[in-house]
Amino acid sequence: MAETRTEALHQNAEGLDVQAPEAILATLANAQIEAAKAVHGAIPAIATAAELIARQLKGGGRLAYAAAGSSGLMAVADALELPGTFGIARDRIAILIAGGDEAFRTLAGGPEDDTEEAAAAVAAADIGTGDCLIAISASGSTPYAVQALEDARHRGAATIAIANNRGARLFKQADVAILLETPPELIAGSTRMGAGTAQKIALNMLSTLTAIHLGHVHDGYMVNLIADNIKLRDRAVRMVAAISGKSRDDAARLLEESGGGVKTAILLAAGAASADAAEKILERTGQKLRPALSAIEGSKGR
Repeated sequence: MAETRTEALHQNAEGLDVQAPEAILATLANAQIEAAKAVHGAIPAIATAAELIARQLKGGGRLAYAAAGSSGLMAVADALELPGTFGIARDRIAILIAGGDEAFRTLAGGPEDDTEEAAAAVAAADIGTGDCLIAISASGSTPYAVQALEDARHRGAATIAIANNRGARLFKQADVAILLETPPELIAGSTRMGAGTAQKIALNMLSTLTAIHLGHVHDGYMVNLIADNIKLRDRAVRMVAAISGKSRDDAARLLEESGGGVKTAILLAAGAASADAAEKILERTGQKLRPALSAIEGSKGR
């Protein structure tokens, strides 16, 4: 079997273990920066993938992540943030990680080879037509990720593959292939390092662009957040005040009137007759705040 980039030895790894601590850390930091740069080459594929996910979510489908080991942790980190950050309902997101809940305690290696577990996880989550599954594997050949993607595709789901090796098996049946061609790891095969860093960046980019397509971002504000703690409630007030030009007290009052909906509160500030009226405007504009504000301004001129 040909050696893959994720298993090869990095050109700067020789003598790493006998260098001064500061020199080791500098080399490790530079390797992370080098790996992060690999994401630039994947931008066109990430853009295509975000459109696909947004289309499936708009149609009422769900977004699923399937991965093992370190890639599974990257998937979990991205998936669990989506409801709070962008207001995507938790029941619209499925996380399939090799080893199940036990993976969060042991992250054993064996489950990544368990294709039966992968098939069962896809079936249990009822991934199928209208949904989208992202499979992630640094090598691109992890049996769990490959099986999950193949089963999801056979059940009618759209599929996206993320891997760090060119020609990865994971890419063969995916609707969109995202290649993150990171350099070899300084610790050969330790893909929690450079490959994982690139995966995390790519997933952040992918889910954020998806959220923008869905109307959950306005001028860099997460206007569809779920404000379920003190920090986020304060952020919601600041967003409404900043976008509407109202005082913090007025913004807090409008948020209360809107039931906590940031976009709805902003439309109330702009002149919407009621929270219900504001929500109907958002429905007509695909949940996008900018055209909704334009619609209110246009109605004032008539």
